[in-house]
Amino acid sequence: MALSDKDRTDVTSSQSIGGWEIFLHDGEGFLKTAFGAYEKKKAAFTPEILYNMIAMAIEKFVMSALMRHGKMPYNHTMKDLVEAMDAAFPATFAELREGLLKMDTYQDICDLDGFRIIPPEHSEIPGMLHLAQKLHTLVTP
Repeated sequence: MALSDKDRTDVTSSQSIGGWEIFLHDGEGFLKTAFGAYEKKKAAFTPEILYNMIAMAIEKFVMSALMRHGKMPYNHTMKDLVEAMDAAFPATFAELREGLLKMDTYQDICDLDGFRIIPPEHSEIPGMLHLAQKLHTLVTP
């Protein structure tokens, strides 16, 4: 994803909330681990585990960008994170929106009565990794 200087400025300029750097660092760790495990085909890292690691990386990247911009999401579901990013960076974030919302369809764990997990297929993991990498590129100062 090619970003113009204006896009980078839109995502990184504002009065920040302290600690955003920790979220960025943690997200990078989750993504690095997921990439490494996927590339090395480690059996312990099932598609469900990789999905959760990628989702954690994405959540950390989104929180980092929002906090750096002085914003917070309503909640931490992927839908809420996407809505917060849409509000903060509408033009810049549009390309990633649908992919992130699709990730929200694999798990609904907030309602204990309606608890639902659908593990992704192994073939879906590369797309998720690519999506997380694009988000990382977008939010990295």
